[in-house]
Amino acid sequence: MVSKGVILHREIDRYTDTHEIVSQSKDRLRDKYRHYSGVIIDMFYDHFLSKNFADYHQEPLLSFTERHYENLMDFLPQMPERAQQMLPYMVRGNWLAGYGKMEGLHRALSGMTRRTRYDSKMNESIQELTTHYDDFQAEFRAFFTELEMHVSQFREDLITS
Repeated sequence: MVSKGVILHREIDRYTDTHEIVSQSKDRLRDKYRHYSGVIIDMFYDHFLSKNFADYHQEPLLSFTERHYENLMDFLPQMPERAQQMLPYMVRGNWLAGYGKMEGLHRALSGMTRRTRYDSKMNESIQELTTHYDDFQAEFRAFFTELEMHVSQFREDLITS
């Protein structure tokens, strides 16, 4: 079960990293944030998913995150050391739900800025999100619709293989 989840997660990352709509979002940030634009867009898209979770899932976001955090904690000993260190903070602060609010997203981006080796300026990217909010949201919605279809097909293929 875990191995299929890892395979699915890698496929979602691959699909996202090569998708035309995601590239369009990244292009808006590339001049200022360079190779960090992909990380920032991942976070922006997490914001839209968290904020609009009820549009994509029947279960309320808080019960969804609590249930999944419990599952993750069950596998804590098997996780890489960095994940073992971060997960308790993530659970305590319910980062996934927090991303739906601008202050929660800004806090996460600021934390990532402190942990990067180079001057990423990711903490400043909240300004680009504010300025181009409707564009990023429209791109997310279009991308996520395609991602859901892709994941559905991939899972079906994974089960039958």
